[in-house]
Amino acid sequence: MNSTTNNRMIFYLVAVVLFVGPVLLLILQSFSQTWRFQAGEGLNFQWRSYEVLLSDPKLLEASLSSIGIGAGVLLVNLILGISTGKALALLSFRGKSFVEAILLSPIMIPVLAIAMGLHLFMIRIGLADTLLGVILIHLVPTVPYSIKIFHNAFHQLGKHLFEQPLVLGASPVYQLFTVELPLMKPALRSVTFLTIVISLSQYAITAIIGGGRVITLPMIFFPFLETANASVMAAFSVWFAMIPLSLYLVMEALILLLPYSRMPWRNRR
Repeated sequence: MNSTTNNRMIFYLVAVVLFVGPVLLLILQSFSQTWRFQAGEGLNFQWRSYEVLLSDPKLLEASLSSIGIGAGVLLVNLILGISTGKALALLSFRGKSFVEAILLSPIMIPVLAIAMGLHLFMIRIGLADTLLGVILIHLVPTVPYSIKIFHNAFHQLGKHLFEQPLVLGASPVYQLFTVELPLMKPALRSVTFLTIVISLSQYAITAIIGGGRVITLPMIFFPFLETANASVMAAFSVWFAMIPLSLYLVMEALILLLPYSRMPWRNRR
């Protein structure tokens, strides 16, 4: 067995122990009564935890709101991240370092402080207690990461690669969908997962800007937490995890539509 095979086996083993194993335990806990390993008890499977979860009248509303907010935040992040990251990576101008520092500064300031400062402004312009207002405040902790990821992606590909389509007469839109986005698949996946997870995890700023009218899944999580029932909390966690996973699969399907993706019907002759 060579060193490459050994490294691969170590990687798979670490991945199973650190990532796959905890997820499987969480799913098993959601379908069983609270399991106490030290008591020597076995698993007693049941559906009660999901019955308690689905009996919450706000679960559907919170799930749909979370999906809508996550999708909206992701769309704006892609637009701002690609355009700003490309400009920072390919253009040279005076004060570029200062602009980069300003764009990344929101992640160095507590988001809660920014949300409290923007709350009065959003009340004045009518965005408080609205879905659009929550989407805008979720951009604060997500856009800097998107810009940084796309900035690094464009920088690694280099300026000359993106000059060739322009020399051949491609329009900016044609270049975006046939050259830039296909080359940016890893960055698109990273931004998708990171943005959705950060957005769905926001509780305090959603409560401040949403004013209790915009209900998301983190806001209905605490009543389940008070039950101290590990099975119910595990069921909620599994339900919660399905949203970013579903949005990620939607993004993967959209990526498959880009040129040069490996699709069965494109390989036919």
